[in-house]
Amino acid sequence: MRKNILGLDARMMKIILALAWPTMLEQLLATAVQYIDTAMVGSLGTEATAAVGSTSTVNWLVGSTVSALGVGFLSSIAKSFGEGDDAKARRISAQAVLTVLVSGVAITAVTLGLSPLIPALMKVDEPIRPLASTYFFILYLPMLFRCASTIFGTVLRASGDTASPMKVGILMNLVNVTLNYFLIYETRTVVFRGHSLTLHGAGLGVVGAAIASAIAYAIGGIIITLILLMHPRVSPLGCSVLPDKTILLPCMKITLPNLLQRFGTSFGYVVFASMINSIGFVATAAHTVANTVESAFYIPGYGMQTAAATLAGNAHGAGDKKEIKLLARMFIPIEIFLMIISGMLLFIFAPLLMSLFSDNPEVIKSGATVLRMVALSEPFYGFSIIIEGMMMGVGKTRLPFVFNILCMWLIRILGTFIAITFFSPNLVSAWACMILHNLSLFVIYLIVYKKGLWNPLESMRKGA
Repeated sequence: MRKNILGLDARMMKIILALAWPTMLEQLLATAVQYIDTAMVGSLGTEATAAVGSTSTVNWLVGSTVSALGVGFLSSIAKSFGEGDDAKARRISAQAVLTVLVSGVAITAVTLGLSPLIPALMKVDEPIRPLASTYFFILYLPMLFRCASTIFGTVLRASGDTASPMKVGILMNLVNVTLNYFLIYETRTVVFRGHSLTLHGAGLGVVGAAIASAIAYAIGGIIITLILLMHPRVSPLGCSVLPDKTILLPCMKITLPNLLQRFGTSFGYVVFASMINSIGFVATAAHTVANTVESAFYIPGYGMQTAAATLAGNAHGAGDKKEIKLLARMFIPIEIFLMIISGMLLFIFAPLLMSLFSDNPEVIKSGATVLRMVALSEPFYGFSIIIEGMMMGVGKTRLPFVFNILCMWLIRILGTFIAITFFSPNLVSAWACMILHNLSLFVIYLIVYKKGLWNPLESMRKGA
C-alpha cells in the first residue's frame, strides 16, 4: 500500500479529493455569493439585513427537508454502483424525478400559503414584517426548480459526478450576483479614473435581492435537469417515473429518519432564531451575519461528508469490509485537520468578516464574540460530520436522527430558553448552548465510532 507523507493511502487520497474538491468549490462559491448578498443588502441598513435574515432559519428548514429527500437516493445509487448494477441506479434516478415533482409542488403550496404568517411566527419586529413576508414569498415561487437542483444534484454526486453540480452552482451564483447588482440599487453615476459612468438599476432593494435569487434558482433547476437526462450513468430516460415500491420503499426507509432529523433540527433552528429575534433587531442582525460568516468555515467539513457518504455506500454495496474501515481511517484525520485550519482562520478574522456585512459597532462586536466561541469547537463538529456522512452513505439513518433531535431540543433549545429567560438574554448565552450541542454530538459519535455501530459490515453487529 503506497502512502503519502501523512501516512495515508495515496490511492484512496486521490479518490477522496477527486470527489470532495468540486463539492467544496461549489459550496465555497455559493457561500461567497451569500456573503455578497448579505453585504449588498447590509448596505441598505440594519433593518434590511434583519428583514432578510429573520426568515433564514425557515429557509434552512425547507432546504434541509429537501436535502433529506435526496439521502435515500444517494445511499441506494451508491450501493447499486458498488454492486455493479447500473440499470438499478437508473431506475432509482427515475423515482428521484417523481420525488422532485411531488415535493416541489407540495412545498410551493405550503410556503406561499404561509408567507404572510412566517415573520409574525418568527417574532420579527412589526415594522419589518411586511418586507420579510414579501422577500419570503418571492424566494419560494421557484420551489420546484430548487427541489430539482438539490435532489438531482445528489443523484449526480452519488454516481461520482460532483463536477456537474459544481458547474451549475457556479452559473447560478453568477446569475444571482449579476441580477443583484442591477435589481437592488438605484441608477447611479460613479467616477472611475476621471470618467463618469452611469450604472442602471431598478432600485428594488430587498425585493430585488429576492427576485435575483428566484431567477437563479429557476435557471439552475432547468440546467441540472437537462444534465441528468443526458447523463451516461444515471439518466432516467427510458425508465418509468410511476411509483415503484421496490425502489421507493428502501429509499424512503433510509430517507424518513433523515427527513425527520433534518426537519426536527431545522425546526429547532427556527425556534432558536425566534428566541434570538425576541432579544431585538441588533441581536437578529448579529446572529444573521454571524451565521453567514460561519457557513464558509464548514465548507471543508460538508465537502468531505459528501465524498464519505458516496464512497461508504460503494464499499457497502461491494461488501468490502476492509475498504469501509480504511475510508473511516482516511476521512477522520483529514477532516479534523481541515476543521482545525478553518477554526483558526475564523477565530483570527472574525471582527474583520463581521465588518464586511455591517457597519453597526454593536452588531460587529456581538457577532465577532460568538464566532470566536464557535471557532474553538469546529474540529469536534468535523468528526461528527464525517461519521454521520458515512452512516448516511450506508443507509444507517435512525441513530443520527435520535442523536440530533435529543441534542437539539434538550441542550440547544431548552438551554437557550432557560438562559435568556432566567439568566442572560443575549446572543452569547444562546450561542454557548449551540456550542454545547455540537460538543455533545462529538461525544456521542465518538462512542458510536469506537463501538462500530456506524458500520453495517461489522461482523454480527446490529445498529439502527
